[in-house]
Amino acid sequence: MMERTLCALMKLALGAAILQAGAATAEPEPGPRPWVEIRGIYGGTPKQIFDRGKTLEDYGVNAVWMGSGEVTREGVEKLKADNPGVKVYAEFNTMHVADYLRDHPDAAPIGVDGARSPAPNGWQGICPTHSEYRLNRMKAFRETLEKAPIDGIWLDYHHAHASWEQAEPVLPDTCFCPRCLETFAKQTGVELPQGTTAEITQKLLGDERERWVQWRCDVFTDWVREFREILDETRPDALLGTFHCPWTEDERDGALKNKLAIDLKAQAPYLDVFSIMPYHARFGHVDDVAWISRQTEWLGQHLGIKGVPGERLKIWPIIQLADWGEAVPTEQVRDVLDHGTRAPSTGAMVFLWSWLHPQWEKVEEMGEYYKSIRP
Repeated sequence: MMERTLCALMKLALGAAILQAGAATAEPEPGPRPWVEIRGIYGGTPKQIFDRGKTLEDYGVNAVWMGSGEVTREGVEKLKADNPGVKVYAEFNTMHVADYLRDHPDAAPIGVDGARSPAPNGWQGICPTHSEYRLNRMKAFRETLEKAPIDGIWLDYHHAHASWEQAEPVLPDTCFCPRCLETFAKQTGVELPQGTTAEITQKLLGDERERWVQWRCDVFTDWVREFREILDETRPDALLGTFHCPWTEDERDGALKNKLAIDLKAQAPYLDVFSIMPYHARFGHVDDVAWISRQTEWLGQHLGIKGVPGERLKIWPIIQLADWGEAVPTEQVRDVLDHGTRAPSTGAMVFLWSWLHPQWEKVEEMGEYYKSIRP
């Protein structure tokens, strides 16, 4: 009798545990999501909405991201006047101004063989210790902030020379120019061998790899520190965000730090918003939309962001609705937006307006979803 009773109790306990686990992983209920403060579009002014006699509010949109080259005082003020309450953010290219190399070839990243590292898949990065290039970018950053009443500015391409925005990334080791090697040795106290670049890089990617990787991350983080100083001086009420690779620190042998020189925790004190880039279709997850929320969940755990009121740091993913590589089916639009707006996310923007608006049925689906989650 006692054995049967214990068995029954164990079954009840197991059933309760299963129900509890199921509740924890259940799909969020459709309806308002009061924690989602931003429902955005990335890719410039969506004039095609206005051409239809509609406003952003008609599609549930309350934020727009545009390139820094598009930012004008007249344009931003008109967009805000015609769409009360809309936030306007700028995107700012940090390490991908390839034209700069035409007049400054010494700014090109150097590979392990001592030669200029080829641009992987056409993606041309710049050496992060080139002082003139850094001055050029800081000047342009300040000018963008000064010329229009934008609500924030997002760093883009802020990583080492690589092509990661695809299912199979190309991630060369760089930059081993004399300037980088000399600066590394001076700042770390590491004595580098006399010899060829290949001999030096063998040590840097071998016994000294940990210090080399951290030094490179620190260089990129210091750029973020300076961007923050300029923003605080120029437009202190604006947000500083960053578009960044969606990998965890364990994926691809730690490539986030080891190859791309992105140290999210080190950059966090200078940033307000992390806009992870989980382009599910582009990155080989077209049949696994939940990958979006898994990557966002990892980022929240990594940075201690829960997506609750009062937090200083925020996560606003940029999520793929437009076709790029793999197509995003129209029937998948709401699932993509669902996973992109699950906590710890408190906002989202869709990629990419210029490719999206020719597929207007997707725009309509986006609008219906955005309106459904408004508080």
